[in-house]
Parts: sequence; C-alpha cells; structure tokens
Amino acid sequence: MIRFSLIAGLFLSAGAAVAQPPYAGMQTRPIKALSEQQVADLGAGRGMGLALAAELNGYPGPSHVLELADKLDLTADQRASVQRLFDSMKMEAVPLGSKLIEQEAELDRQFADRIVTPESLKASTAALATTQGALREAHLKYHLSTAALLTPVQMRRYADLRGYGGGKRMHHHH
Repeated sequence: MIRFSLIAGLFLSAGAAVAQPPYAGMQTRPIKALSEQQVADLGAGRGMGLALAAELNGYPGPSHVLELADKLDLTADQRASVQRLFDSMKMEAVPLGSKLIEQEAELDRQFADRIVTPESLKASTAALATTQGALREAHLKYHLSTAALLTPVQMRRYADLRGYGGGKRMHHHH
C-alpha cells in the first residue's frame, strides 16, 4: 500500500508539473521578458550576476567590498576609493539599466501590437545587445578597478568571506 501511494504520488506530482506551463502567469507582466525584480534591479543599477566572470575569478566588486569593509580592514583611503568606484558604477549603470528597460518595453510593444517586422526585430535586438554589453562592461570594469585597490591579504579574506575560499585561489591583480 505504501509503495502504491508513493508511485501514485509521483504520477500526481509529475502531472501537476505538466499542468503548469513554464511561462504561465508571465503574460500579465508589463514587460514580458523582465520580472518585477529584474526591472527594479536594472533601475537601481544592481549587478544581477552580470559581473560573475570577474567576481568568481578573483576580482571583487565595489558593492560587496563596501559591505565587507570592516571585515576586510579597509583603510580610510581604500574605503573612500571603493566608494568613489561604487558611485561611478551606479552613475553609469542606472541610465543603462533604464535604457534596457525602455528597449525591452519597445520590443514587447511591437509584438503586442503585432507590428514587429524582421527589420524592426533585427534593429531592436541589436540595440538591446549593445545596451546589455555596455551594462555588463560597466559592472565588470569596476570589479577590475576595485581589485587593484586591495592587498593580497584582503583579496584572500574577501574570497573566504564570500565563500570562495575552497575553490580556485584568488590572486591579487594590479
């Protein structure tokens, strides 16, 4: 009886998963390709994983370094320098994030209004790709600049604090 219940439960679970299509509910989003969280993150200039190539290869970002400033024993000069980098990153990322939101909304509108053409699709996706690339570069370059401000000891401590200590050794980059 237990085996039957277990098997029946598995079939019911599988059926429930099939009954709920992966995009169900997303059709009500104002911009179909972006969740509310993504819109908020883009509008606030947050990284959204765009700098993982840097972060996970030993180039800390200014935001996380500032969060860990006390544990990293940043000097006053380091803290001020990282804060300047963070502020500059935000000044660059926020307008790019807003532009990306606008471009996604325009692409969405073209499909919703059924006016999209192969030419407008090509132009829209090319513009989106350019903006996404610029946004990613904006985040990555500030990781590069932040790493140059930290000592080897701070870099290792950062890696440990972020949970990367057991993996590839983080190097000091100048």
